[in-house]
Amino acid sequence: MNLYRSARAVAGASGTDAIDWQSAADAAKAATDPGSLSLESGEREAYGRDVREAREAVRTVSGVDFDVPETVEIQNRHHWIDANVATFERVMSTLETHTGTFPGVARTVNTGTMTVLLAFLGRNVLGQYDPLLLADGPANDHALYFVRPNILNAAHKLEVDPDRFRRWIAFHEVTHAAEFGAAPWLSDHLERRMEDGIATLSEGSIDREAFRDLDAAMTVVEGYAELLMDLAFDDEYEDLRRKLDQRRQGRGPLQRLVRRLLGLGLKERQYERGKEFFEHIVAVRDLETASLVWTRPENLPTQDELDSPGQWIRRVDP
Repeated sequence: MNLYRSARAVAGASGTDAIDWQSAADAAKAATDPGSLSLESGEREAYGRDVREAREAVRTVSGVDFDVPETVEIQNRHHWIDANVATFERVMSTLETHTGTFPGVARTVNTGTMTVLLAFLGRNVLGQYDPLLLADGPANDHALYFVRPNILNAAHKLEVDPDRFRRWIAFHEVTHAAEFGAAPWLSDHLERRMEDGIATLSEGSIDREAFRDLDAAMTVVEGYAELLMDLAFDDEYEDLRRKLDQRRQGRGPLQRLVRRLLGLGLKERQYERGKEFFEHIVAVRDLETASLVWTRPENLPTQDELDSPGQWIRRVDP
């Protein structure tokens, strides 16, 4: 980790775009310890086994016929940054023509902001099935990532068995693969709403409807994944969730500020709100009714319906 080299990369941001993405990636990696990829005997096979068994379990409980990427990538933190910078660049492309009155200053500030974002996420992401990876290529071009140093570090700090923790992460990411397998339209829908919101931000205004729609969709994505986890995971995991929550709350003030600025507290709220929505639907109907959210974009619940699941049921399955 070299903070001086990171600062130099940001200060040297150049080009004609609002963000120098190569400098942002270089600076983020310079500020981040990559972590070890020295796999223990049988560890690579264990990752693959967890994913295969998660796929079969989720297929069984959900009734959704989906597949997972043929290649499961075990990454260090620098690999994760490299794998995601192109996705960030594509989603934020609407900023490229809005550099303001002082484009050089704006470019440096924007590049620095993205450096902080990439570095923080690179140090904290455990596993990833990214829906935005699907939006710009064929369906079989998706990827499933596990950031091994972060998984081991989190398991150590939480004082839980690393193999059990890794398996839990695998199940969670595979539930996302099931969702996007059930709804081939979902990745494009999410990316369009995100681009709409970013476009208006770059013009100095806020498309509140786009962000409300995006929040509702992500609440459904996270809530349905939690529902499938409850049904598919072959072990109790409430202790893992509780310890993760305690770890987040116990972070220092600077880390809590960064999480707030990145909207990561919002994601935790999406988990809870989405899970409550689907638990109600399954309690009064069944999983088949809950799965109607994936039939078409119009079946996604509105913000009001997320708080009144009965209203959503009456609309989509009267």
